[in-house]
Amino acid sequence: MRKHIALLGSATAVVLTAGLAACGSANNPAGAGANAASTNTPVQRGGTLTILDSETTLTLDPAQSWSLAVTSSGLLWRRLTTWKIGRTGVPEVVPDLATTDGTPSDGGQVWTYHLKSGIYFSNGQPITSYDVKYGIERTYAPALSGGLNYQKPLIADTAGYTGPFGGKQLSSIVTPNSTTIIFHLNKPYGDWPWVVSTTSMAPVPVGEAPAATFGNHPITSGPYAVQSYTPGNSAVLVRNKYWSAATDPNRAGGPDKIIFELNQDPTVEAQTLIADGPNAQDAFGADFVPPAQLDQVENDPSAKARLVTSPASPLEYLAVNVQSPRLKNLKVREALEYAVNRQAVVVASGGPIAAEPATTLITPGILGREQYDLYPGGSSGSPAKAKSLLAQAGVKNLTLTLATPNDPISTAIAQAVQEAYKTAGINVVIDALSDNAWADLVTGNSASGYDLALSSWQPDFPSAMDNIEPLFASDMIGNGNYNISRLSDPHVDALINQAEGIINATAAGKVWAQADKAIMADAAAVPLVYNKNSFLRGSGVENFYIGEFPAYPVYTAVSLKQ
Repeated sequence: MRKHIALLGSATAVVLTAGLAACGSANNPAGAGANAASTNTPVQRGGTLTILDSETTLTLDPAQSWSLAVTSSGLLWRRLTTWKIGRTGVPEVVPDLATTDGTPSDGGQVWTYHLKSGIYFSNGQPITSYDVKYGIERTYAPALSGGLNYQKPLIADTAGYTGPFGGKQLSSIVTPNSTTIIFHLNKPYGDWPWVVSTTSMAPVPVGEAPAATFGNHPITSGPYAVQSYTPGNSAVLVRNKYWSAATDPNRAGGPDKIIFELNQDPTVEAQTLIADGPNAQDAFGADFVPPAQLDQVENDPSAKARLVTSPASPLEYLAVNVQSPRLKNLKVREALEYAVNRQAVVVASGGPIAAEPATTLITPGILGREQYDLYPGGSSGSPAKAKSLLAQAGVKNLTLTLATPNDPISTAIAQAVQEAYKTAGINVVIDALSDNAWADLVTGNSASGYDLALSSWQPDFPSAMDNIEPLFASDMIGNGNYNISRLSDPHVDALINQAEGIINATAAGKVWAQADKAIMADAAAVPLVYNKNSFLRGSGVENFYIGEFPAYPVYTAVSLKQ
């Protein structure tokens, strides 16, 4: 799937439509300075920022949001930790509500946090450890399923727990006083500081957040409160008068008001921002700029100066169904690695302005990534090497089914793969499916129905864990999970478990890199390209940039010219 991060926390947060995920990138002449389109200027407070977005509905209950920590959820919700995203450099996890990013004990199975003083909800109520605990407990309620729930399988003694609404609490989350919270996990987990940075871990006032209605009128903890929300139309955020910049160095709190204009057509949205009229100058687009408009921007110096492009980041790849009878032979899978023409996939993705060739699984911009190529067939592939491997495997007349979402870019990529494999003597039948049908097929419990699946992945937080574990751990096969390669390798599982238990991020990164190489040694996936995303801003928008990760603007940094 193309994992589209719903920046507003839409109820349909994981969107399988390819057009939303990989069509946006741009050729910015600044090269490494692609974010120079909005200069790094001191934050000036004031004004009304407009964000144009194609989403039609929002999910304003943090328990159900998939929004990234530095996009719209960061405007509304604080968590124990958050992300420090600069214009360059690997992102860091940093304290937010807490005084540190966490103190581990018992080998990383217990994590303790102490809250800062002087922090308040938008209703003026002090934020306590009890509110943090309550917010997390709400995520276990069946009525609030569907958000970023990395904590659910990690917090100890949660079997059968269905939330706090009947008065039940989790004994594994201990709050000895109003400023201390202690998490007992079911195993050592070094990425816990990243987990508590996700939106679902935001505090909500104890007893004041009913599952059915809290999302209609949420009580927030970030720089902004929700003034109004009309599904299909708009959401208006105004300043949380109880928010203090002194306790929150990670959010600029620039505009006085932020208006999300929903249900926008991305093409019209881009045209509006290119024109930079009076109603667009203090606005930016939440959607990737469509390819046709990227070509238009390239010939418009004013618009080109206002285009911001991410580094190559989200991974586009072929999941190789290792449980398929046709692909159980390693040499056959290795042939797929050598035969692929990544340069053709770059062209199908929109050219160098949209993608770069990929040979590894861990996303660029994440600690632990190592650049390597186990199958050096060159950017155009090596059909001769692939044919040799097939001959060694004794395989002739190989026909494979490739499942792909039925959209123009995915179809173009699938056809590029089909053509490359044809030169190696491999016949590929493309099965173009609706988003739901694709997901049902590849994430279901049956291994039949496909040999290859075109997919993409953007981690939910900047850890190599989120590149590897969801896609290749044995317990992520079927049941709606995304090990669509259906790889069950004890060595890979052991490396995943080892890396997850390491507290030191640098040391953990080295083990994640080993896992990356072990998966590639299994030839369980064919990395194709790292996609790029491009976004437009109006001329009145400042501090609008994209860091090394994620491939989205840092909403919490944006301000307006005064």
